[in-house]
Amino acid sequence: MSSAWNSAQKENCDVDVVEEETHFTSASAHVLIGEIMVCNCDLQKIKEDINDVDKRLKNIIDVLGRI
Repeated sequence: MSSAWNSAQKENCDVDVVEEETHFTSASAHVLIGEIMVCNCDLQKIKEDINDVDKRLKNIIDVLGRI
């Protein structure tokens, strides 16, 4: 589907996409939920890191403003 989408974007034309039949099970749902939870933890860590950098930059700006 990705290549069809990219092709459609380049050529600006309509593309018929037929989705593959999937067998979504409880087990596969649990796997996806687990992956989402890991990604959520990673995103939370990134957010904390960004906040730390933001605080450091504000402190640097404050110190430079006093000079």
